[in-house]
Amino acid sequence: MTKLVKTITNSPVPAMNPRISDSALRRLSHYMRFLEAFEAAGRGTVSSEELADRGGTTSAQVRKDLSHFGSFGKRGLGYPVPELRARLAAILGIDRRWNVALVGAGKLGAALHAYDGFRRRGFHVVAVFDADSRKIGRRWGSLTVEDVACLETSVREKEVEIGIVVTPADAAQEVADAMVEAGITAILNFAPAKLVLPENVTLRDVNLAIELEALCFALTHDGWIVGR
Repeated sequence: MTKLVKTITNSPVPAMNPRISDSALRRLSHYMRFLEAFEAAGRGTVSSEELADRGGTTSAQVRKDLSHFGSFGKRGLGYPVPELRARLAAILGIDRRWNVALVGAGKLGAALHAYDGFRRRGFHVVAVFDADSRKIGRRWGSLTVEDVACLETSVREKEVEIGIVVTPADAAQEVADAMVEAGITAILNFAPAKLVLPENVTLRDVNLAIELEALCFALTHDGWIVGR
C-alpha cells in the first residue's frame, strides 16, 4: 500500500512587506519542537490535527500558520516530519549559526551563557561585557569578560548579530544604543526597562517580574480568564 504524504514546496514568501502575528510566530516555534519529538520517536508523517492537539489549537489554525510561507501540500494527507521540521528551521532562521553578545556579567548573565539549549539552536555567545572593573577580565569558559566601553569594536570584529541586555534598568538604554551603533539590529532585553530603539531594530523583552505578576493575578482573581 502506497503511503501518501504532503509535498512541501518552496513557494516564495509574499514579497510586499508580509506580516505575521506574534502569536502565530510562537506557534511555529511550538510546531518545530513537536516535530523534533515526532522525529525522535521515529515518526515519518504527522497530520495537522496531531500538531493542533499538541499545541492546543485547531488543524485549520495550523494550516493557516504554515500558509504564510507557501504551499505545504494537499489537505487531508500527512506532512513528512523531517522535511517539515527542516523547512520550519529555515523559516525560523535556526538552520545556521548566530553570533551573540551578552552585556551584564552577573548571575542571570552567567546562567544564560551556560544554557546549552542556546547552542543547540545555533545561538553562540561570542562576547561578554560588563562595566564593573571587578568582573572585567574574568574568564567565562573560553571567553573573557570585556569592558563595555569596547563593545562597538568587539561586536564588529566578532560579527555579532544578536545582543542580549542583562544589566540594571538604568544602564539598559545606553547599552542598547551602543549595540545599535555597532550594527546590531536584534536585541533581547532582560533588563526591567522599556527601551526606545529605531524602527529597524527588532526588540524582544523578557521581564520576569511582569510574568510573575501575571501569575499572581491569576491566583488572586479566581475565575478570570487571561487570554494568550
